[in-house]
Amino acid sequence: MKQEHMEKELTKKRRLTAMMGATFLMATSAIGPGFLTQTAVFTEQLLASFAFVILASIILDIGAQLNIWRIIAVTKMKGQDIANTVLPGLGYVVAFFIILGGLAFNIGNVAGGGLGSNALLGISPTVGAILTGVICIIIFLLKEAQVAMDKIVRYLGALMILLTAYVMIVSKPPYGEALVRSVVPLEIDFLAIVTLVGGTVGGYITFAGGHRLLEAGISGKENLRQVTNTAISGIVVASVMRIILFLAILGVVVAGYTLNPDNPTADVFKHAAGEIGYRLFGLVFWAAGITSVIGAAYTSVSFLTTFHPSIERNKNYWTIGFIVFSTSVFALVGQPVTLLVLAGAFNGLILPLTLGCILLAAHQKKIVGDYNHPIWLTIFGAIVVILTLFLGIRTLMQMIPQLF
Repeated sequence: MKQEHMEKELTKKRRLTAMMGATFLMATSAIGPGFLTQTAVFTEQLLASFAFVILASIILDIGAQLNIWRIIAVTKMKGQDIANTVLPGLGYVVAFFIILGGLAFNIGNVAGGGLGSNALLGISPTVGAILTGVICIIIFLLKEAQVAMDKIVRYLGALMILLTAYVMIVSKPPYGEALVRSVVPLEIDFLAIVTLVGGTVGGYITFAGGHRLLEAGISGKENLRQVTNTAISGIVVASVMRIILFLAILGVVVAGYTLNPDNPTADVFKHAAGEIGYRLFGLVFWAAGITSVIGAAYTSVSFLTTFHPSIERNKNYWTIGFIVFSTSVFALVGQPVTLLVLAGAFNGLILPLTLGCILLAAHQKKIVGDYNHPIWLTIFGAIVVILTLFLGIRTLMQMIPQLF
């Protein structure tokens, strides 16, 4: 009886660890170098009214993520397999776009790790990027790689939030005005709202935690409550970081400082907390880079497993190969602007494609069985699909001419 009780407690602990890991894997995949820079740029443009953009995007993020995670759980299938069931061959198209976007943005994440290392330790960005890649490779070489991954993203995610919170406090932002503008903005920027949604739940990001829960065995209708809670928790963690960072930036901007467009986030930390702030920026940027490298590599390879069974059996080695390639491209070529621009344009189309597949699957009995998907979630998802499809096409039309 005692042995049975211990086994139950151990199983409960493992489930809780996997759920927290999924929460932070999704959240830290979103909180990459681009997330930090994007928040700085929009805050400087919209000031306190950016609070409304954040609030609107959080609501849309939850709608998108709940749809995807719940259907993954109910069907016990990965995103690309659901798409293949909706329309044979569609899953391979979804996997291609996810992997392309994940690979390109992973090069940016490695670069972010290098820039963070440079600010923190004074080493060259290239050396810092290589060290970031090596650390990620070591994690996936461990016997309990997924357990290590869960812990790393959890601890570094918490560290980023705490350090940014310190900068927020010393920057002394106008909290009251930000609160008022969250519901009564002076201007509404729909482009910013959809950009934030794409940056938080677009591409591979929303599938990171959903696939992690699936691999941990937390799926089926009996686990929907836990899946729903974990999905919302992931959005909450990413949003807390966004809000804290926004307030830190707002405090600096309203004080009269103009941010350096080449590295606006570093400027914020330096203006708010001096040299110490700049070092803290380095640590936060490095943590954002390394956790996003882990999330992008893990999730992209989870989509690659569709192409051959041997990839599933050797996915840790494929993940390592993914990281090695990303790191090598940055180290040898530098910032791959063309690839990033093209992938950025494609990424705008990934969320409506993947979420659209999920919504179609949600109402097909041959896929979800006797599960009844909430109508309000379907409506939420449809709104996100329409908004992100519009922006994705618009972005693609703007970006492609820049490649020639």
